[in-house]
Amino acid sequence: MSRLWDKGAPLDERVLAFTAGEDHALDERLVPYDARASIAHAQMLNDQGLLSDADCEAIENGLEALAASHAKGEWKIELSDEDGQTALERRLTAKIGEAGGRVHLGRSRNDQVLTALRLYLRDVTEQLAQGAEDVAAALDRLAARQGDIELPGYTHMQQAMPSSVGLWANGFSAELRDDASGLRAVQRRLGKNPLGSAAGYGTPGLPIDRESTRQALDFDETHEPVTAVQLSRGKAEAQLLFEITLLMQDLGRFATDTCLFYTQEFAFLELPDEFTTGSSIMPQKRNPDVFELLRARTASAHGCLVEALGIFAKLPSGYQRDLQLLKAPLFRGIDLALASTSIIAPAIHAMAFKPENIMMDPAIHAAERANELVVKEGIPFREAYRRVGAALRTDNAGSKS
Repeated sequence: MSRLWDKGAPLDERVLAFTAGEDHALDERLVPYDARASIAHAQMLNDQGLLSDADCEAIENGLEALAASHAKGEWKIELSDEDGQTALERRLTAKIGEAGGRVHLGRSRNDQVLTALRLYLRDVTEQLAQGAEDVAAALDRLAARQGDIELPGYTHMQQAMPSSVGLWANGFSAELRDDASGLRAVQRRLGKNPLGSAAGYGTPGLPIDRESTRQALDFDETHEPVTAVQLSRGKAEAQLLFEITLLMQDLGRFATDTCLFYTQEFAFLELPDEFTTGSSIMPQKRNPDVFELLRARTASAHGCLVEALGIFAKLPSGYQRDLQLLKAPLFRGIDLALASTSIIAPAIHAMAFKPENIMMDPAIHAAERANELVVKEGIPFREAYRRVGAALRTDNAGSKS
């Protein structure tokens, strides 16, 4: 099967398997974006007099049909295609004839795949931010229905100061909304149009119009100079994975609290059977597996970020094939975050706190008493601190005698 770079020499199938790897499968999610970008590129070539009206129309119709049939599952990218770009152009040429071979004028697979990737990431970043906000909204609803229930606030895993379900839930919801803002901040790097930078050095001898494709694809600006495009590879991807890691860490800390509060020793809250699993040996067990796995996925997010950073850390300028490997940790990180936010919001809706089981240490109000002494008597806080501490020690000694 012919690939975009074929020059007639046979390729060892072992080389194809090694170099393509899982790239053909990863590219499945980029097909609609690649088709959209290719249509914009063809329209620009037509406007510049580099592509006839008839060929442009055939390319547009052919790509739209291929994207629609792909969405229906009627075809997939094959290993023999090597990647999604070859798969689309090969099928387009088979569908409309030699006009399909004209669409690649003025671009490389390098700017082609990066354009599709940025279009995809713009959409999925918003999905991720919305997912974080959905979890925050679920926490807000938990606070609205049970927010007045008292909870001990912990420092150093010891009861420290009085809190409440509302304070606990709203603390997490505030941070999740901050995570959503961080995710949306990635759009700055994703808003640059790489199309027309080709292999990293532009398209000498061709009067292409990068502003035209910028407008057609709704990018904020054109990525200039062309040599900056390949130098930028990995930065938006790593920034997104960093923000995903922060999101997953917030979800992981929430999951840790939930697992702790669900233990029989705490028994602060209950989880319904539909959000817990059973034991294969102990009939009485119900396990908070959703929250345990959510807690563990923080490590997966860390791994995706570190892998991505390592791939492009010391590359020279220009395109290097190493950059292909960014897609695997990037997509893995995206998928685990989307899956996590989609399961945790309904799980929060199903949980309920049990106030009858929540025991507060009487000494938990010590800081409040010290503050009251300062306000009433005007003494320094440190003196009030000592007085309250001494009184508590006396009370404890009396209770033990």
